[in-house]
Amino acid sequence: MNKVEIVASLAERTGLTKQEAEKAFDNLFDILIESLAEGEKVVVSGFGTFEVKERKAREGHDPRTKEVIHIPPIKAATFKPGKVLKEKVR
Repeated sequence: MNKVEIVASLAERTGLTKQEAEKAFDNLFDILIESLAEGEKVVVSGFGTFEVKERKAREGHDPRTKEVIHIPPIKAATFKPGKVLKEKVR
C-alpha cells in the first residue's frame, strides 16, 4: 500500500475529501519527523514506538580493497512494533 492508497482509504473511512485526508496524513508525519529530530520518543499505543538511537563509531572494512575504514557514529530512527500490531500480523 502506498501513500495515495492510504490517503484514499483515510478519506473514505472519515468522510474527508482526498485533499483534506492528504493534508492530515502529511501533518501527522511532519509531527512524527519533527519529534524524532528533537530526540523525542513517539509512542502510539497498540501500534508501536518510534525513537532515535545512536550507533557508536566503529571500524569496518572496504569490501573491495579490504582496507580498514572508520565508520563515524550516526543517529538512526528505529521502530518497535506494539503488542496489538504483532498479534494482527501473525
